[in-house]
Amino acid sequence: MLPSSRTQLGLFFILLCPANIIGLWWAVGSPLVMDPNSICRKTKRLAGKQAELCQLEPEIVQEVAKGTKLGVRECQYQFRFRRWNCTSHSKYFGKILQQDIRETAFVYAITAAGVSHAITQACSMGELLQCGCELTRSRAPPSPTAGPGTEGTAWEWGGCGDDVQFGYEKSQQFMDAKSKKGKNDIRALIDLHNNEAGRLAVRSYMRTECKCHGLSGSCTLRTCWQKMPHFREVGDRLLERFNGAFKVMGGNDGKTLIPVGDNIKPPDKQDLIYSADSPDFCSANRKTGSLGTRGRICNSTAMDTSGCDLLCCGRGHRDETVVLEENCLCRFHWCCVVQCRKCSVRQELSLCI
Repeated sequence: MLPSSRTQLGLFFILLCPANIIGLWWAVGSPLVMDPNSICRKTKRLAGKQAELCQLEPEIVQEVAKGTKLGVRECQYQFRFRRWNCTSHSKYFGKILQQDIRETAFVYAITAAGVSHAITQACSMGELLQCGCELTRSRAPPSPTAGPGTEGTAWEWGGCGDDVQFGYEKSQQFMDAKSKKGKNDIRALIDLHNNEAGRLAVRSYMRTECKCHGLSGSCTLRTCWQKMPHFREVGDRLLERFNGAFKVMGGNDGKTLIPVGDNIKPPDKQDLIYSADSPDFCSANRKTGSLGTRGRICNSTAMDTSGCDLLCCGRGHRDETVVLEENCLCRFHWCCVVQCRKCSVRQELSLCI
């Protein structure tokens, strides 16, 4: 594996697998407990801007860890019905990161987006001393939207807008630091491109929110601010880019990337790129990072990626009846308890063979 990627792979493992730091395996849905000092101490290969963040702004590293987990959870949601489901199994996940395939491109992009999103959110919540709400004095006034009651309304920026530029810069500073050293390295160029695509999926899609002020519900003054997109929207957008990702190869100068194929337009900054074809992920293979799809739940009637035909790779499926317990007959008792009974529910599942 290339030198610039080894450090980032090590960083991914430390951020994605807090077991190396707090002695507990990371699991989706569990609270993230991460000591930034431990991250920096265990990542001895960190240098330059990354080491500077560790030394001077450990609270930023804390948000980097939160953003990484945010990205991986979104990855697992977006790929839940696909042959590769963004497994958090370290031995298999590491093999994915060592390759230049589309799945790796998505992981880099969604992680860089998660870091940017988490840091920006921490700024808006007042959890970081280095930043806060976005400064809006120099911004152009918001354009009024057509609708009843908006005629003659005064507009101004206010509220607590998200300072996405701060989150963007800190994500860039931490995620890109090592790759920048290998500008003649094709893998480094691909990683940098996908990191940027992830950050732009947040920064380029800010939305305007407004609040009306006035007597009796009138809207004589409207205060507006900029908010980040919800992270689910970021994941959806990056999945679209994944589906249309560009295969590239290195140019003769070692500094440019060229799309593979005839009459293909160059990818723009928000496109995902890769250089190697993905395995089919049908069978377990530790060398490629594939867990296989045996035993995966599939949809016997669906025709998309969740369908048994595609997910089971033509091997077929078996139907199984399972008995689950769930809350039922819930009642609210004053004050303030909800009491439920446990009911057994039979559920039919289709499993890949």
